[in-house]
Amino acid sequence: MSEVENEKRAPVLDPIDRVSEIIFGLIMALTFTGSLSAATAAREEIRTMMFAALGCNLAWGMVDAVMYLVGTLTERARNLTLLRRVRSAAAPHEARAIIADALPGRLGTVIGAEGLEGMRQRLAALPEPPARARLGRDDFLGAIGVFLIVVLTTFPVVVPFMLFSETALAMRVSNAVAVVTLFAAGYALGRHAGGVPWRMGFAMVAIGVILVGFTMALGG
Repeated sequence: MSEVENEKRAPVLDPIDRVSEIIFGLIMALTFTGSLSAATAAREEIRTMMFAALGCNLAWGMVDAVMYLVGTLTERARNLTLLRRVRSAAAPHEARAIIADALPGRLGTVIGAEGLEGMRQRLAALPEPPARARLGRDDFLGAIGVFLIVVLTTFPVVVPFMLFSETALAMRVSNAVAVVTLFAAGYALGRHAGGVPWRMGFAMVAIGVILVGFTMALGG
C-alpha cells in the first residue's frame, strides 16, 4: 500500500511492462510474416500482409493501452480501499491483520507485529485520501507507451519485405531480426530479475518460437 494519490512509476513503464509489450507485438507481427510462402508469395500478397500486421498491432496496441489504464485504476482503487480499512479498524491488531493479509506471500509473518505496527502508524499519519481513485498524467503516458511499443514492434519484422524484392531473403532477414529482438528482450528480463541474462535470452527465443507456432496453428 503506497501513498495512493501520489503513486508514480519511475520510469512510467517498468522493464517487465516494456518487455512484455515488445514480445506481444513481435509475436503478433510474426504470425503474419510467417504465413507467407517464400516460393509463391507475390508483391500484392506481401503488401496485404504488411498492412494486416500493422492494422492488427494498431488494434491490439489500443486494447492493451486501455487495459493498462483499467488495471492501474483498479489497483489504485484497491489501495484506497485497503487504506480506509486500516484507518477505520476498531483496534490496532485488526489493522495489523489487514496489512499482513495485503502483503505478498509470507512477508506479513516475516515482518512481525512490530514492523506491522510501524506500517500502521505511518498509514494512519498520511493525509486524508481522495474520495475515489483517479488516473494521472503518468498513467496516460504509460498507456501511450504501451500503444507505441506494440505498434512500433511491427516494423522491424516487416521492413525487410520493403527492402528486399526476393521474398525468401526478406523472410530470412525478418526472422533473424525477430530472433535478435526476442533474445534482447529475454536478456533484459534476465538482468532485471538478477539471473543469468544470456540464459533468459535463449529461453525467450524458444518461448517466442513456440508461441508463434501455437498462434498460427490456432488461426491467429
